[in-house]
Amino acid sequence: MHVAILKGRGDFAEWRDPARAYLMAGVEPERIDWRTAGGEAGLFSDAPTDLPAPSPDIPAPNVPAEFLTLSQAVICHGDPARFALLYRLLFRLARDRNVLDMRADADVAQARRWAQSVRRDCHKMTAFVRFKEMPLPPGVVGRRRFIAWFEPDHFIVARIAPFFQRRFADMDWLIATPKGSIIWDGAELLTSDQPAEKPDLTDQTDDLWRTYYASIFNPARLKVKMMMTEMPKKYWKNLPEAALIPELIASAEARVIDMAARAPTIPPSFHHKLRVPLPVQEDPAAEPESLEALRAAARVCDRCPIHCNATQTVFGEGPAQADVMIVGEQPGDEEDLAGRPFVGPAGRLLNGVLAEAGIDRGKIYMTNAVKHFKYEPRGKRRIHQRPDKGEVDICRWWLTREIELVKPKLIVATGATAVYSLTGQTSPLSQMRGESAMGNGITLFVTVHPSYLLRLPDEHKRAEELARFQQDFQRIAAISRGLPG
Repeated sequence: MHVAILKGRGDFAEWRDPARAYLMAGVEPERIDWRTAGGEAGLFSDAPTDLPAPSPDIPAPNVPAEFLTLSQAVICHGDPARFALLYRLLFRLARDRNVLDMRADADVAQARRWAQSVRRDCHKMTAFVRFKEMPLPPGVVGRRRFIAWFEPDHFIVARIAPFFQRRFADMDWLIATPKGSIIWDGAELLTSDQPAEKPDLTDQTDDLWRTYYASIFNPARLKVKMMMTEMPKKYWKNLPEAALIPELIASAEARVIDMAARAPTIPPSFHHKLRVPLPVQEDPAAEPESLEALRAAARVCDRCPIHCNATQTVFGEGPAQADVMIVGEQPGDEEDLAGRPFVGPAGRLLNGVLAEAGIDRGKIYMTNAVKHFKYEPRGKRRIHQRPDKGEVDICRWWLTREIELVKPKLIVATGATAVYSLTGQTSPLSQMRGESAMGNGITLFVTVHPSYLLRLPDEHKRAEELARFQQDFQRIAAISRGLPG
């Protein structure tokens, strides 16, 4: 019988090296007694036996990468039986590389449970460590110093240390646990597997944590069982905010009733005023005389409520004087972030149609009837909302001035909003589609907005409409070639 005695405090190499030696010597799992230092002694031997010499008939082990990942987690578990289980798996993998695919296998299932428990313990440590500031000695100037105490279930100190180094690299800190410590001084990360004692420290951030937690606690969404799963009670004693939890739970029902009984409040006056229809403002006293001056003025436009939520003004783009101008409805999500028109999915579709028609986008002036992105937030997404007539009317001054400065001979209106901004007409787009005279020597060509094609759910209908859209731009290309130079 071989006896292997390990410290068993999460060091993967400590188990790997003797396991490899036993495997290359052909030692079967039942012939190894794996123990942890300080654990219960065996019946016949209290000292580890020497590692056996490798057998010349056994090749070096070659195990799947999945086993290395799994075993590095399992080795951090607190169960003393983990060493024997991992060796059994290693011994079997040397003969069958598909062992880990057998999910119902007792050893495989147990290893995966232990690995999951270790990963959960790491997650809880990242969530529930609370640093407390340590005062610097009088007269000492340096980086701020912090200390934290946490009680993990497993030997995860070395495994989780790099996370805290990356997250809190700008301060000096010590995290002490009964299973070891982590120290970071801004230059070197040190870990120890020696048990630490709980420090007795408090600081002002304890009150900050309590204030924060009380402010985000929503009694209407309280689910005690779910909360106890995410924040088990065993962690409460080291969380300053945990002292508030019993009272918050006890008073939750009464607070929900009080919230429901309360009369709705009036929004702040600023928001109330935004919802009042704004009159169309007259042209500024000093009109910008160049496209760049107009673009600079548009950056600070606050004529309608849309600007309040938009990231930035998305002004027109293209040559200062262009024969062809394309007008869309408003910027989309990607345009709002990039500050450029027609760069999102609809813009990419349009680029392909332009290229197919032989039209150089770089020679076209591209803009929108409305210069800010109007949307409705839904979770993490921003869903496009069509601007209303009042908002289009307010923004028309910018488009009119762009046309006066760019002096296009052909304007392509994509979509009903662009047509309304340019002509004031609200007739169905199907009745206006195609070529017409706009006045002042400008030809107007009406077509659909490319986003319309992207929204069509029926594939056959989408193919038909795309073909028609392509035909429109073939005609637009022909018109542009016939424009006077």
